Amino acid sequence: MFARVRSLGLFGIGGYEVSAEISLSGGLPRFDVVGLPDAAVREARERVRASVKNIGMDFPVSVVTVNLAPADRRKAGTVYDLPILLGILVASGQVKSPPQDAAFVGELSLSGEVRSVRGALPMALAAEKAGIRSLFVPAANAAEAAYAEGLSVYPLRHVRDLLAHLSGEAPIAPQSPPSQADGDRDAPDFSEVKGQENVKRALEVAAAGGHNVLMVGPPGSGKSMLAKRLPSILPDMSREETMESTGIWSVRGLTDEAHPILRRRPFRSPHHTLSAAAMAGGLSGQGSSALLQPGEVSLAHNGVLFLDELPEFSRSVLEVMRQPLEDGTVTVSRAMGTAVYPSRFMLVCAMNPCKCGWYGQPGGRCRCTEKAVRDYHARISGPLLDRIDIIVEVPSLPYDDLRRRADAEPSSAIKARVDAAREAQRKRFSSETMSNARMGPREMDRWCSLSAESEALMREAFSSLGLTARSHDRILRVARTIADLDGAEDISPVHLAEAVQYRTYDFFSAENSEI
Repeated sequence: MFARVRSLGLFGIGGYEVSAEISLSGGLPRFDVVGLPDAAVREARERVRASVKNIGMDFPVSVVTVNLAPADRRKAGTVYDLPILLGILVASGQVKSPPQDAAFVGELSLSGEVRSVRGALPMALAAEKAGIRSLFVPAANAAEAAYAEGLSVYPLRHVRDLLAHLSGEAPIAPQSPPSQADGDRDAPDFSEVKGQENVKRALEVAAAGGHNVLMVGPPGSGKSMLAKRLPSILPDMSREETMESTGIWSVRGLTDEAHPILRRRPFRSPHHTLSAAAMAGGLSGQGSSALLQPGEVSLAHNGVLFLDELPEFSRSVLEVMRQPLEDGTVTVSRAMGTAVYPSRFMLVCAMNPCKCGWYGQPGGRCRCTEKAVRDYHARISGPLLDRIDIIVEVPSLPYDDLRRRADAEPSSAIKARVDAAREAQRKRFSSETMSNARMGPREMDRWCSLSAESEALMREAFSSLGLTARSHDRILRVARTIADLDGAEDISPVHLAEAVQYRTYDFFSAENSEI
């Protein structure tokens, strides 16, 4: 007796089709699972056996062989519990074969309840490509999986629900896809930030062009507060971006029934003690249960990666970000395989001017030597600093600004200007996701031409600031964004001067020094 049930699996952040082939034969009772299963898949034997008995069905007294095909790809996780159970019931003649265009995923409890799994959206997208039209998933994952188009998603809370649906006794209504409308109305808003108008302007420019930012200032000046409000002025995510980001978060188990999709751009703020593997992505778990998982640079895809206390991160962690910042992807190679994860994000960093944080502040609170300050800044490599478009000082807030009662400009007003600038870029590049920060040499030659006056200003800045070719290009990209915010067709000297200003912060200027 033989049965085949379609299912799905995960590798990295992508799904692929898996066939659960079940064979029942004579001999001493035995239950084997083959097809490169990990420990979680092998343990499905006990979950399936108990579930079959507890729903009132008969577990066959025979040799039960389960092959998960393709057999040369490693199978991981608990998603195969449901298809294995259904295949055994079909092979033993207790249930009719399901439709050929139906697939099943889900973890089982011992009582037959269907529990949630990771990666529902990537698997649903893989099901769509494989020609599957009906996908049966745990109820907790149904809304997320339904975001994929081209197939009907059926939510399951218990195995009995599935059996009743397949027999026609109690058909299950397909799950409706979730809305992408803005969710959290209580998200941090720029109206709560008093003062710091120069920093708000810099973040507005960064949001309008997708530029990387470094904020430098003493403790308590508002660097983290400002960074956390940056997502509130970023453009709304397109459907494509929502699919990409939600898929990554789903694989990491960060979505749930209450929050099936990402409605706001991701904001990730890892602690400085994380490892290079946690930043780039790597293995999660140990031994045969280890899985390739995306890291922080991928979880921040289409959003913001905020690194507070930048010099406190280890050099290896910071250098990991070079490839993602340049290419928008990160390649993770391990013994079990190689995965390429998307990692296009805005890098927002914050740091104190010295180890104690008070260098350059009045009152003589800082006791750091100039060598100690230089050593502190030397923790950030030149190549990484060269990949940051905007460097802005965040000074201590004056008392009058702190006590001011009137609210500052709200995020909605800033976002309106950012959206207008992004709309100009969409028309310019004929792309929903292209921004000024991602312009290549060809686009820059066409859209960043300079007048004679601007050319003279750029030449002087290049020589006086000791700019590299990369920092030269980044200044032009920022200037293009400033022009877009002004609604200007061409880059003027005023736009270029503001862009150059964002590269001229001097950590050791005489007027800042108090030591």
